[in-house]
Amino acid sequence: MKSLDILQDPYLLPYKEDIERRKSLFDLALKEGYNTHLEARFGRHLKGNTHHFCEYAPNATAVYLLCDASAWQPNRNFAFSKGSEAGIWELSITEKLLPHLAPYKLWVEWDGGCGERISPFARYVTQDSSTGIFTERIWEPEKPYTFRHSVPSGKCTFPTIYECHIGMSSEELHVASYNYFRAHILPRIVSAGYNCIQLMAIQEHPYYGSFGYHVSGFFAPSGRFGTPDELKQLIDEAHAMGLRVIMDLVHSHAVKNAVEGLGAFDGTRSLFFYDDSRGEHTLWDSLCFNYGKRFVKEFLLSNCRYWLEEYGFDGFRFDGVTSMLYHDHGLGRCFTSYADYYNPNYHEEAGCYLMLANELIHRTRPEAICIAEEVSGMPGIALPIEQGGYGFDYRLAMNQPDYWIKTVKELPDETWDPGNIFYEMTNRRHNEKVISYVESHDQALVGDKTLIFRMADAAMYSDMNKGAPSPAVERAMALVNMIKTVTFSSTNGGILTFMGNEYGHPEWIDFPREGNGNSYQYARRQWSLRDNPFLRYEQLALFDKALITILKAYAVELKSIPYCHYASQDTQILAFSRGRLLLLFNFSPNRSFDHFELALPPGKYTLLLDSDKEAFGGYGRIASAEHFTHPCCSMTTRQEQHIASFYLPARTAQILLCE
Repeated sequence: MKSLDILQDPYLLPYKEDIERRKSLFDLALKEGYNTHLEARFGRHLKGNTHHFCEYAPNATAVYLLCDASAWQPNRNFAFSKGSEAGIWELSITEKLLPHLAPYKLWVEWDGGCGERISPFARYVTQDSSTGIFTERIWEPEKPYTFRHSVPSGKCTFPTIYECHIGMSSEELHVASYNYFRAHILPRIVSAGYNCIQLMAIQEHPYYGSFGYHVSGFFAPSGRFGTPDELKQLIDEAHAMGLRVIMDLVHSHAVKNAVEGLGAFDGTRSLFFYDDSRGEHTLWDSLCFNYGKRFVKEFLLSNCRYWLEEYGFDGFRFDGVTSMLYHDHGLGRCFTSYADYYNPNYHEEAGCYLMLANELIHRTRPEAICIAEEVSGMPGIALPIEQGGYGFDYRLAMNQPDYWIKTVKELPDETWDPGNIFYEMTNRRHNEKVISYVESHDQALVGDKTLIFRMADAAMYSDMNKGAPSPAVERAMALVNMIKTVTFSSTNGGILTFMGNEYGHPEWIDFPREGNGNSYQYARRQWSLRDNPFLRYEQLALFDKALITILKAYAVELKSIPYCHYASQDTQILAFSRGRLLLLFNFSPNRSFDHFELALPPGKYTLLLDSDKEAFGGYGRIASAEHFTHPCCSMTTRQEQHIASFYLPARTAQILLCE
């Protein structure tokens, strides 16, 4: 085998055989070939005036169609016949018996049991609001939606991702729709300066409060938000606005439900999942796919291609990658050395599936964006397969939000260490791109708080008026803006913000459930806070937009490795550069520096962003927009160097451009 680029890391050489075996297993699987169009055969398809049903249920002894015409009872006139291949069941009926939107289910019998089922390949599933029962429906509109707009061209070199949840996108106390999001939220995202959206909870899921992570219908967009065509229109118009649309894809596990899910479609768990202890994720109370089974791989690979081609998604954020890569799902493990990645705990079959998925996705859409939610730090996750990686374009920098929460919760402001901050923000394999973020939906789930709310707390209920001085709110705003700046500007890939966090949405996220009286109070976004010109939320939003605008404009500079010019816990000042960009931070809560001198490359440094501007809720203390270096002799090396002097007020961040 040709030497893989990943092995240029000398610390990986002891694991050369493991890495080469990983690549060999992928090469062999790719050579074998897989059907990635399973949904074109299975499920329901209208052929002329006939509905044709085809299901794979090898353990079944009989399969029936339940619908109005069958009086919702197993009826021999609606019985499936065994196909020519083992495990295949087929039925054809006239279109007149199942018109557009007609509900139907399957009835599956097996030795020792029977029950209602929904096809694993269902395209449209709805839930009865009174009974909670899920039903598959015919989706054959007279005028199906046709895409009108082309996908934004080329590879997105600096993704600025807006993580969204359709259902909680409205301020109203109900589940919002695809149409609402398209009409009201897409314009907000574009105005805020983001170029990608990441849609959560698209695959059908029985429990709304699961955030979409307990999937039941892998080929069905959630019917609680609207119809398949309404989702297509949302994506189409997002493309027209220049937005790429990434889907939160859950292939790491599935809900246990048998009636509307895959839990026991043909009476066995083994059709999709491991039938031993490997088949259950005890922490998530869900089932784990058998990635070594050909049918399962083809099912999941077909699912990847389907969402790209049928709905026009521009890529995926793969959920739970760490859980997939290790037999113990990485639970309770500390990954402190490379030996933790290369041992019998590594799940070869799951790793091979991820490589096959990324190969298929990029072959189908070369410009697709693939992001791994991977917390263990597995080397090569975001490297091309031919270099010895897994083929993801990016990995989520999951250490960053955890670091900020720990810092805010446990450390007094005057003990924040700029050197440690710089290390945590840049601690990565520099040839693997990351998506940097301060907080996603995870950091504000019930029992937790958004970062700014954690710092300002009750003052956010009373002191967010622009005209009301509030030390608690002013501290929180200053630090949030600094934290965003140092996190986003230190990335080597892209950035992510959860819906509403760009303007400091307070409180937490809690979906309606028995424990909160089925309230939607915390499962919504209060846009009126952002839109009120008298409140500080507007200032937070303006800063977020200004920061993202600058980083997008100078994204080429962010390709360079961050270089730290100065970091001192004594002064609490951090200075680092990214190409021609100079980043200056004074984390001290009470010490400002009038003439802080830094040794820098010679040139003129022009101020691009100042977190202390009054428009951003600051004090307007920084007046000078240009700084010039001047030569002087180093007292240490006795050699000439260039020095520039800066005013660094307490709790401020600055971005400057060297010209």
